[in-house]
This record gives sequence, structure tokens and C-alpha cells, in this order.
Amino acid sequence: MADADTKNAGLIVSSVGLVKEFRDFWNRPKAKAVNDLDFEVREGEVLGLLGPNGSGKSTTVKMLLGLLYPTAGRLTVFGKSPRDVDTKRLIGYLPEESYLYKYLTAYETLDFFGSLFNLSALERRKRAEQLLEMVGLSHARNRPVGEFSKGMTRRIGLAQAMINDPALLILDEPTSGLDPLGCREVKDLIHLLKKRGKTVIVTSHLLSDIEEVCDRVIILYGGKIRAQGTLNDLLTIEGTSRITTPQLKPETMEKVLAILRSQLSEEEFRVDHPRMSLEEFFLDVVNKAQAESVETYGARSGGQIADYLSSGSAESEEELKAKKELLDSLTRPDQAAEKAPEPERPAEPSVDTGKLAGLSDDLLKKKEEKPAAEEPQEDLSEANAKLKDMLSGMNRKD
Repeated sequence: MADADTKNAGLIVSSVGLVKEFRDFWNRPKAKAVNDLDFEVREGEVLGLLGPNGSGKSTTVKMLLGLLYPTAGRLTVFGKSPRDVDTKRLIGYLPEESYLYKYLTAYETLDFFGSLFNLSALERRKRAEQLLEMVGLSHARNRPVGEFSKGMTRRIGLAQAMINDPALLILDEPTSGLDPLGCREVKDLIHLLKKRGKTVIVTSHLLSDIEEVCDRVIILYGGKIRAQGTLNDLLTIEGTSRITTPQLKPETMEKVLAILRSQLSEEEFRVDHPRMSLEEFFLDVVNKAQAESVETYGARSGGQIADYLSSGSAESEEELKAKKELLDSLTRPDQAAEKAPEPERPAEPSVDTGKLAGLSDDLLKKKEEKPAAEEPQEDLSEANAKLKDMLSGMNRKD
């Protein structure tokens, strides 16, 4: 019994012999979308669920969410049935297509989804503000989401998936429609969520994104698992080696080539220069534009991760400092750039309204006592009364 408890410790998802078969109107078998899946997902793991269209990815995700019932097999999430209501409170889901109410603003959208989890008004407001800042939409908080571009819609969809501080986050094509800057931010966010103990399941056709963020992948085809394991185990090419060095002097390079030629034929080795990826080059160009404070009306770089998402973590100050430094490159230029301290303003002198009222009376009396030759006599009683009323009103407010 103790061995079973130890084995299940930290187990988030367990699938044994999972089958989903769709049937026609006459209950005849039509398609077996998922066929005998065995897999596990553990706490703090980022799992990539891969496969071509029609391989069973979406069907598996819908069964994890309790939207579809398995035909056969056993599936548990947090040790319970996916249909259990308490289990659903621990799950955040970003669908492939964001289904949002287009007349609600970005803030109202997050407030609405927060109310579905019975969050208090104060907590909803706090989380919504933090999430809008995190996904770079604070400036568009009062715009209806129906006016958003697809990339901005994906950002608000990602925010709503995290409004309930989920322990398990399921992201279906999270970078679909995002520009390279948004893709980079989503990948960095997944890394940070993993470090805070969150479990993430990602489905995507962009394999480079999966390769960057996932610890382990499962590749489906025809509803079956065709390959699974860690990326290091699956992608390492045995029998080859790669050496990366700084720029070598010509004479040193000749010596290295001479050694290689003495051991290998010309076709067995290759010497070239490392290159930046197109994503790295693109982000470098965008970061330079941001440093020049170029204005944009679209989605902006996200801020730091929402505080409540990291409230349960027990990390050292050094780890938190390192993560903040990681996010500095993604923050807005007016936040990332070091601002010069503003000069202190001298305190404004306080005004005694009582003395002001008395001074006004004296001035008006002197004005009335002036001879008619110097200035025409005016009836100031009405003006004096209005001034007294205004000054007495100021005293009452103070």
C-alpha cells in the first residue's frame, strides 16, 4: 500500500487503456479517435502532445476536461474523474479558438471568468489587473474584445485560462496567431509556471515551440502513441559529435583541419559558422525599436508574472531575482529603461482660509474708502457676500 502511495505521489494525470470511439445514428462504430492510450503526467512537468490533424490530440484533451466520456479505459485527473466539479476548479484551459463575448471589454472578460470560480470582487479586480499587465494588454483594458486582432485575442484568452490560478494548465495551440514577440513571451511564461510547480500540457503544430518548452513529448498517429519520452532521449543522434569554439586563428584552424583530414574523409565532417535563428534576429530588431520608444497601438510586451500565480512557491530570493532579470527584456521600454530620479518639489505653503477671508474683508473696505476722484465708487456688497460664501464653503470642506 505504501509503495502504491509513493508511486502516485505527484501524479496529476493517469490514463490506462483509454479508448474513445465515435458512433453513428444507429450506434454503429464510425471512427476510433483514441485507441488504447497509456500515459502519465506528473506535477511540475511540461508535456507536449503532438500529432498530425486527426491523430486524437483534441479528443484526448476533451476527455481530460470531462467534455467527452471515454468509451473504455480509465482516466483520472488529480486522482478523480475529469467530470468531478472540484477537479475542474484546478484546471485552466486555452482552446484552439478563443470563444469570448465580443462586446465585453478585456477587463470585463476576466472579471466574468473570475466570477465563474466564485472569486470575490476584490480578488477578481486584483487578478485581472495583474493578468492584463502580464499579457501586455493593460492599455487596452477598456476596449471590447471584438475589436482585438487574433494575436490580442489569444493573449486575453491566455489570461482567462489563468484567472483561477490552476494547478494544471492545458494550452491548445497557445502561440497560434501570435507574432514572434508574443510567442517568445508565452514560452518564457510556460518556463516560469513550471518553476512555480504548475503542470502544463501543450498541443501545437509548431514543433520548434514544443522543443523549447517541453520536458517530454507524446506523438500520436491514428489514435495510438507512436513515440514518447524526454526530448534528450528522442532527439540525440548517437554516433556523432559537435564541437563549438570561439573564432580560431587561421593557423590554428589549419592544424585542426589537418587532424580531421588525417582521421576522416572530407565527406564525413563539416566546418561552418553558427547562425542566429530568425526568431532571435527578429526579437533583437524589435527590442531595439522598443528601446527607441517607438509607439505601437497593438499588443505590447508583457510585464512580470501575476503575483497570485507565484503565491504558493517557496523559492529563494536568488531564484526570484534571476527570473525578474529574465523578464526585463520583455517589459515595456519605459519600464525597462533606467529612469533618472525626479527632483524633489518644494512643499506648497498651506493657506489659512480664515485669514484669507479676513484679508479679503480688509481689502474690500479699503477699496470702498477710496475717494471718487481716484476710482468710481462701486457697490461691492453683493460681490463681498459671494466671496464670503465661497470661502466659508472651503472651510467646511477642510
